[in-house]
Amino acid sequence: MTIKLYSKKIIKEWTDYNGHMNVAYYVLIFDTYAAEKLMTDLKMGEHSAKTTGKSTVVVESNITYNQEVKEGDEVDINLVYFDHDKKRLLYKLEMIHKEKKYIASTIETLALYVDLNKRKVAEFEDDKNKLMDSFIDENKKYFIETEIKFLSKLKK
Repeated sequence: MTIKLYSKKIIKEWTDYNGHMNVAYYVLIFDTYAAEKLMTDLKMGEHSAKTTGKSTVVVESNITYNQEVKEGDEVDINLVYFDHDKKRLLYKLEMIHKEKKYIASTIETLALYVDLNKRKVAEFEDDKNKLMDSFIDENKKYFIETEIKFLSKLKK
């Protein structure tokens, strides 16, 4: 089981001449909808960037395209895994075809916490660490740790 973050219907503008969703829009859906919801829930989204000058910046990602989705298909974006160290976030998302239940795509992302005013990597504040640790404790039973490529990049 995983944690559902978002559902989205594939629109015509996201499809290409092959009749399926273009690769660029997989990242758009993962980042703009699901990852932004996760960051907002963890108090590191747009509001944080605008009010505290701190946010996350993706530094590495690995995406798989497992099976195509087409215009009109609905997909669920689920959180498969989440962890952090004092400066980094690591999460993996999956895109599931809502009707047929197959994995269409996955993305694993490594992000840094950044002070936008200094344009430097920063350590998470205590309240953010506690929020993330609490989130992990509440949800780790749903996490799937297999095939996490960037796990070794966390400095624990």
